[in-house]
Amino acid sequence: MDITVKIGGEAGQGIQTVGALISQACHSAGYYLLSVNDFESRIRGGHSFLQIRVSDAPITAPSHRVALLVALNRQTYDLHKQEVDSTGVILLNDAENRVEKNTVRLNTVRLNIDELAIQAGGKITANTVAAGAVLSLMGADFQLIETILTKRFSSKGDGVVQMNVAAARLGYESMSGVDFSAKTVMKSSAPKGKLINGSRAAALGALAADCRFAAFYPMSPATAIMGAFDSFSDDFPIVTEQAEDEIAAMNMIIGASYAGVRAMTSTSGGGFCLMTEALGLAAMAETPVVVINAQRPGPATGLPTRTSQSDLLFVINASQDEFPRFVFAPGAPHETFETMIRAFHLSDKYQAPAIILMDQYLCDSSFVAEKPFAVPEKIERFIVGDDQIENSSEYQRFALTADGVSPRALPCAGRALSLATGNEHLEDGHISEDQTNRKKMVEKRLAKFSGMRAEMRAPETYHEGAALMLASWGSSNGAVKEATLALNEMGVDAGCMNLVDIWPFPGEPVAEILSKSRRFVVVECNSYAQLGKLIAQETGVQYDHAVLKYDGRPIYPIDILNDLKDAGLA
Repeated sequence: MDITVKIGGEAGQGIQTVGALISQACHSAGYYLLSVNDFESRIRGGHSFLQIRVSDAPITAPSHRVALLVALNRQTYDLHKQEVDSTGVILLNDAENRVEKNTVRLNTVRLNIDELAIQAGGKITANTVAAGAVLSLMGADFQLIETILTKRFSSKGDGVVQMNVAAARLGYESMSGVDFSAKTVMKSSAPKGKLINGSRAAALGALAADCRFAAFYPMSPATAIMGAFDSFSDDFPIVTEQAEDEIAAMNMIIGASYAGVRAMTSTSGGGFCLMTEALGLAAMAETPVVVINAQRPGPATGLPTRTSQSDLLFVINASQDEFPRFVFAPGAPHETFETMIRAFHLSDKYQAPAIILMDQYLCDSSFVAEKPFAVPEKIERFIVGDDQIENSSEYQRFALTADGVSPRALPCAGRALSLATGNEHLEDGHISEDQTNRKKMVEKRLAKFSGMRAEMRAPETYHEGAALMLASWGSSNGAVKEATLALNEMGVDAGCMNLVDIWPFPGEPVAEILSKSRRFVVVECNSYAQLGKLIAQETGVQYDHAVLKYDGRPIYPIDILNDLKDAGLA
């Protein structure tokens, strides 16, 4: 079983609710699924859709083959009817036969969803009617649907539960005579794993890493990360602060970290622009901070609710002058969870900023994460106290060391005086403009690069040594993996290399992997082939072709296959 359901309509029509009910049912029935949220930056009107891929085998990317289209309005029908397979079905919410007969496809079922909702007790249940109809076509047992609805609406009272169950039943029964070739028998079984989106995975990772403070200014799509983190505040000793702007948010987490609290912020590219001066402050004061940049298309406001991978080179070079930093780009929720833990650990260990690149697709899409989320048994903090300082009166916060990492004591936590400043400084922290000292301090900070680079993990590879090697980073990794499998089924000797650890760049393992292949292609959601240029800069290996997508939507396996065919590589 591998089918894709697309639900489309206007903002405010309950598209998310339909998708959530279908996703919960499929997850409860033991299927793998991946849902993609595509919506406009508006509260009402416009055109939005949610696409859910359901399979009995693991999946890592959305599919272009739509088996079932739920058109809650005429616009959705007109825009997406051609995407439906010839054996698929279109459910058209057409109350008064407003769609002309000569424009209706043979596999279209007209359904007066609004009227059925009114029969159930209220027009507000139209989305439940639609969900019931879809799950009927997919072969779900109605008991499974009733269980999910009861759990979802129980807090609102028995009346609301009964009304939604009645609405789902009407939708379910309305499909009894409809032939759907992809129909299977969905029976409740143990879920394969957790159904989770990237935003919640990031928040859980921060919590598991012992992050105690988060500051942010709302900016799509990063706000959901902070919302998820704040949802734990009743049960854990954490504080979430909505600052007056991104500059304040960044300065707040620097202050918290200076005092010894693990802290983070999340924003998108525009907000990260505002944070860059403070990023330099964290670097100069050697104060660990974790920053999530949930990318979206720009420049300026750009497409605020769409996805992009266009900030890679920006975050590697952000802020003035030169200083070490970590840059990571997880591709799925489980990787996001683990990356958050590593980011906090490594930022603390090397007293350097850690930046995590996510994007709207990863933040807002839901995946089934099979592997359990493992919390570290111990949190190592790399902080010294009086018992570890030989002479507290001579403590030097920025002592020159071979590896560039100085002993970090906390202010007011002992007899040692811990100074911090945005100016260049002596080893004890006092400001200095001496040119000899300046040279030593620059070299001290840059000396961290060697140890930081050794911490970077090599890219994950599939079919290493294949004639054609695809390289990707972040959220594009899933689509590249599936495209690689499809290429091999087509007889193309293809492999892929997926990066999560990006800076300091793991140049040696990347160069070794690429040396085993005849051709090398980068796959990215930007217009500049930023990973390709970074690989060339760090290894000297030039890419042969770039598959690039920059329309604000995630890349699909079919996009990669079509591009490679056009380029004569598949």
